[in-house]
Amino acid sequence: MFKRISSSQKPEQHSVFDRYVKVTKPGIIMGNLISVAGGYFLAARGDIDWVLMLVTIIGLSLVVASGCAINNCIDRDIDAKMQRTRNRVTVTGEMSLKAALAHGLVLGVVGFGLLAYFTNEVAVFFAAFGYFVYVGLYSLYFKRNSVYGTLIGSLSGAVPPVVGYCAVTGQFDAGAAILLVMFSIWQMPHSYAIAIFRYKDYAAAGIPVLPVAEGIQKAKHHIVLWIAVFAIAAAMLPLTGYVGVGFMVVAASTSLWWLGMALKGYRQGVDVNRWARQVFFFSIITVTALSITMALDFRAVGPDYLVMLSH
Repeated sequence: MFKRISSSQKPEQHSVFDRYVKVTKPGIIMGNLISVAGGYFLAARGDIDWVLMLVTIIGLSLVVASGCAINNCIDRDIDAKMQRTRNRVTVTGEMSLKAALAHGLVLGVVGFGLLAYFTNEVAVFFAAFGYFVYVGLYSLYFKRNSVYGTLIGSLSGAVPPVVGYCAVTGQFDAGAAILLVMFSIWQMPHSYAIAIFRYKDYAAAGIPVLPVAEGIQKAKHHIVLWIAVFAIAAAMLPLTGYVGVGFMVVAASTSLWWLGMALKGYRQGVDVNRWARQVFFFSIITVTALSITMALDFRAVGPDYLVMLSH
């Protein structure tokens, strides 16, 4: 019924449009949309400027797409060694490095242009900060040379909700700081789980992620630790008055469930790859649930709540 494809056959050819889309890693872009919107709604507290929100999402999506396209140019050599990435258009030659780089630069100019015109300096700064960390620090150096690459990269992954938040407030306050810390911490167990079930890929490419550089057992310890710290960081939003009880309930439920799932990795005879995939997929459920909840639970009064408590 199904035609068997020989491993020696060339990968499927993509149309020109598909190539330009795929080089931007659309999955990563889509994954950031909910967190951007969550940060925006959290800051807006029900007073929503839909045009500003739409432009913020589009602008930041273009900036993320730009960074991903340029990352594909930088990573072409190591992508060729990994099963998961060896069919990327920059590896197969379907898209030249010159075309991918030009595409990325154009997307970046348009994205930053939209943010600069419609949002504010703080939002643009954090978009630029995330871009610099991802392209300049992570892609060019830390990913290839340091076990701390995941930690550095987590900063760029935490930028989207902060940009959404700052697009409304125009300032980096305690709420924005909590979002930056919370989403940075979330990236750690999420990324280590990927590195475990993609262990062979990372090892083949010589990427010193924690499971490869220092062992899967140590990565398990770090996953448990980072999830526990994430639970504390997530609790800071309701404790400081930025969100309500609903967020606290969702944050506590998902964090504890995620932590319990991570602890199962210590069971005797556990299927490590299956366990890591479960931790990874639940990390997505967790961050999605929290992004949606903080977008809806906007009745809290934020910093004014702290003023009230002080009297």
